[in-house]
Amino acid sequence: MINLKILCSGTPTPSDVRWGSAYALKMGAEWFMFDCGPAATYKLIKSKISPLDISNLFFTHHHSDHDADYACFLLTRFDQSIGKEKELNVYGPPPTKELTDKLIGENDGAYWHDFVARTKHPLSLWAYQERGGKLPRPIPKVNSYNINPGIVSSGKDWEITSARVEHVQPYLDSLAYRVDYSEGSIVFSGDTKPCQALIDLSANADVLVMECIRLENEMKNNATSLSETSALQAGKMAEEANVKLLVLTHQAHYLDSVKDDVLKEVKTNYKGGVIWADELMTVNF
Repeated sequence: MINLKILCSGTPTPSDVRWGSAYALKMGAEWFMFDCGPAATYKLIKSKISPLDISNLFFTHHHSDHDADYACFLLTRFDQSIGKEKELNVYGPPPTKELTDKLIGENDGAYWHDFVARTKHPLSLWAYQERGGKLPRPIPKVNSYNINPGIVSSGKDWEITSARVEHVQPYLDSLAYRVDYSEGSIVFSGDTKPCQALIDLSANADVLVMECIRLENEMKNNATSLSETSALQAGKMAEEANVKLLVLTHQAHYLDSVKDDVLKEVKTNYKGGVIWADELMTVNF
């Protein structure tokens, strides 16, 4: 079974309902994370998932609603470590590596001082030993990579592939990810306008986690149609890709008040199952 946890399912506009983008995916005994928007670390904890359980993080792009909690995630993972967890691998389009270096790079990283203090001061060393760590306390290794479309990572019974989608290029590059596992497949669209690359990547997938930002009539004759996907278009792409289940996310918070209209518009083109993503929801498939 594959376990998908919706951590954050909104946009840059904050609300008490949804804010930012982040998802945790469990395959077998492993947890993977896709995007790390505002409050993602808190939502992990609310979901009973330790940041130490995440050893692979994938960014779709670097708008702040997809990466603003990255520093919190890195620092919490370090603070709670006992020196036995797996190294963290972080993948994404540029500037994934540069952002990581600017946050925790040796000497020059914005939070390098925290690493120094927690590996040297007696208070932190005592807490580390109380959790089960053995001295000397190491500085964690984070492997960060700027990636291109293609095979990103693989394991014994899973493979993760990326494809370039169309959002706000040339200012930021954007990727969608497909996870193929022995027990199923899932695609994370990230932010994108309708494009053939996403349809091809999603072909015959069990689940598509798809941005659904507005109703179709709200996107006509304005810039949103150049960068994002409407409810109508989300359904159309899912149908063309022959996806079994569509999970609607990246919703403007006001869409909750017109949920029935959104679902009706999606179903205009799509015959498969539809789930309206709510934060802290679990989807098993």
